Amino acid sequence: MLQQVMTEPGKIEFQEVPVPEVKEGKVLVKIRNIGICGSDIHVYHGEHPFTSYPVTQGHEVSGEITALGEHVEGFQVGQKVTIEPQVYCGECHPCRHGKYNLCEELKVMGFQTTGTASEYFAVDASKVTPIPEEMSYEEGAMIEPLAVAVHGVKQVGDVSGMNIVVIGAGPIGNLVAQAAKGMGAAKVMVTDVSSLRLEKAKECGIDVCVNTREKDFGEAMAEAFGPDKADVIYDCAGNNITMGQAIKHARKGSTIVLVAVFAGMAQIDLAVANDHELDIKSTMMYRHEDYLDGIALVNGGKVHLKPLISKTFAFQDYLKAYQYIDDNRETTMKVIINVQE
Repeated sequence: MLQQVMTEPGKIEFQEVPVPEVKEGKVLVKIRNIGICGSDIHVYHGEHPFTSYPVTQGHEVSGEITALGEHVEGFQVGQKVTIEPQVYCGECHPCRHGKYNLCEELKVMGFQTTGTASEYFAVDASKVTPIPEEMSYEEGAMIEPLAVAVHGVKQVGDVSGMNIVVIGAGPIGNLVAQAAKGMGAAKVMVTDVSSLRLEKAKECGIDVCVNTREKDFGEAMAEAFGPDKADVIYDCAGNNITMGQAIKHARKGSTIVLVAVFAGMAQIDLAVANDHELDIKSTMMYRHEDYLDGIALVNGGKVHLKPLISKTFAFQDYLKAYQYIDDNRETTMKVIINVQE
């Protein structure tokens, strides 16, 4: 079979390797689609601090089960699935307490261990999650970023009836806004400086979409929610400007959740955060229940994934996909690799 290998930043090769043996407790998945995310792009540019080369990428994935190892139950050949890419120890304090997404030895497929960018991939059955038959493989490859969004939304508990602001309308911000609305938020406002991304948010049913190049963030929030402002602000852009906006304009005693990976050392006004008794939370990846909830949101028509797909590339055009993203930064949401029909 063919396997993708990024041998160094900006260079991708394909090698012929044997189809993996299906050992006890594993399933063999015929890989169909792979999504490219911001972290993959960092690897492509040699800017990911926890990835070395060569590396086979691929962590946003969908496929079809083609074989089952011994003692695998609850799955069947031909079933549509996605794969949860976390590799954790199961022994550290977070793992022992159900928070394996925070494992002290956490590795992620496609970054610190072999990813799914090959025609077939053998994986522990425990990391395989079925997707509905009616769900497309393209949507299945986007359940992983949706799980990130679902887990992030849950950091404040039940959002039913809440007023929500999401800063940043990229793929994760869009999905956080959709997930919050799908999980019962009363009203959701999303902000960005890209008109295209805001149009996508409108297309996905977000209530209020504001370009903060054209309108002050604080004024927009007051217009959307009145003097009580928002209950929660999710920062899905992750920079000093956006976190500064959140802290400056948050209602006293409310919550800010940092979803984005912050670039560099933060310079934010913790004096205001302290004075306003703001609850500043963060979020890291997801757990299995977030996959299940994400799938249910899509299946129930509460989250729309297809509008986020900007372009699809064939497997052996992996490098062209990265070049396309670089050339179309402002207009690209999600690029999908079609491994095989």
